Amino acid sequence: MAHVVVLGAGLGGAIMAYEMKDQLRPEDTITVITKDPTYHFVPSNPWIAVGWRERDDITLDLAPTMAKKGIGFKTVAAKKLHPQENRVELEDGSSVDYDYLVIATGPELAFDEIEGFGPHGGFTQSVCHVDHALQAREVFEKLLKNPGPVIIGAVQGASCFGPAYEFLFILETALRRAKIRDKVPMTFVTSEPYVGHLGLDGVGDTKGLLESEMRGKHIKWLTSTRVKKVEEGKMTVEEINDDGSVKAEKELPFAFSMMLPAFRGIPAVSGIEGLGNPRGFTIVDQHQQNPKFKNIFAVGVCVAIPPMGPTPVPCGVPKTGFMIESMVTATAHNIGNLLHGKEPDQVGTWNAVCLADFGDGGIAFVAQPQIPPRNVNWSSSGKWVHLAKVGFEKYFLRKIRKGTSEPFYEALAMKAMGIAKLKETTKG
Repeated sequence: MAHVVVLGAGLGGAIMAYEMKDQLRPEDTITVITKDPTYHFVPSNPWIAVGWRERDDITLDLAPTMAKKGIGFKTVAAKKLHPQENRVELEDGSSVDYDYLVIATGPELAFDEIEGFGPHGGFTQSVCHVDHALQAREVFEKLLKNPGPVIIGAVQGASCFGPAYEFLFILETALRRAKIRDKVPMTFVTSEPYVGHLGLDGVGDTKGLLESEMRGKHIKWLTSTRVKKVEEGKMTVEEINDDGSVKAEKELPFAFSMMLPAFRGIPAVSGIEGLGNPRGFTIVDQHQQNPKFKNIFAVGVCVAIPPMGPTPVPCGVPKTGFMIESMVTATAHNIGNLLHGKEPDQVGTWNAVCLADFGDGGIAFVAQPQIPPRNVNWSSSGKWVHLAKVGFEKYFLRKIRKGTSEPFYEALAMKAMGIAKLKETTKG
């Protein structure tokens, strides 16, 4: 008999529990540990921030589904992992022992690394959590009454750039619909070396597509830019040369700003020698298995992945939904193998599929594999992307609610490329 523990119940953790349950022997058990019993669909947070969704539209209670699937469910935050003892210490003083552990915690948001940054006592907004998005909506509503400059982007060390671009264009669409776009200068500030880099050195023509969208919508941008500090209504930034020297320091006024932070591992799993890197991300091999603690696996944003290469300002590598889904499937099979006396043999595909909604259009891209050189390096744009994102939201929430584990992203990628190809053929 073995006890498998999944630490975290977000995108990676929830589907990890479902897929792992299918791999267990009759005598095995599984428990999910999470600080939040409510699942929320993170990709919809930009819509929350401009009032296009409400909290109840994108959240659901995980407890009924976990119970129906026969999965133990503890809604207590982890305090500290003790890998030598095969034990997770919880904030309420209790502990959970495990035979196999899957770390799926997601990241800690490093707002504190920049003075005046973030929604917790700082002056910028976030769409990383539904609570942040609801707070951003309050400031957005003030912007509608008193228009002024807007700064959107991602700071040094960020690894999740897609939502920054999404929110930039969703906000632009919302301002046009409110008929105040002409009163709101917009600037995109990013640590990327060029627009559309995305932490992936671009996918297809994301550089050209995104620059074209920005020009067409009169949005200025600053790349290779580091945020020095934020004050009320003012952001101080430094543009960085290729050699790392400061090219220029600028003070940018704003009435509203949403900037994505850098990520790091959560305190409960950080600082353990052999488990994580200096940022607290969990080190894994090709089988999602930690090299030192062989009964610990990790999936999702908490996994340590080296950057694509040196950039003037640090840029991380994103962990997209497709990539996370492939990590989950490989991990479930590999732990299943161990339970049946076999060695891990499954490797995640680590492909990237993204639907970036712009409110009334969008950009889609597929990178197979995510890290270049690639076999597929494709991107496209059009109004169909917005519709596809809405459909994806409804599908994925239904999947989480029902507790199903069928892969979805690969089918989405093939369908997206097929739709775009059909449109191009029709035009011709």
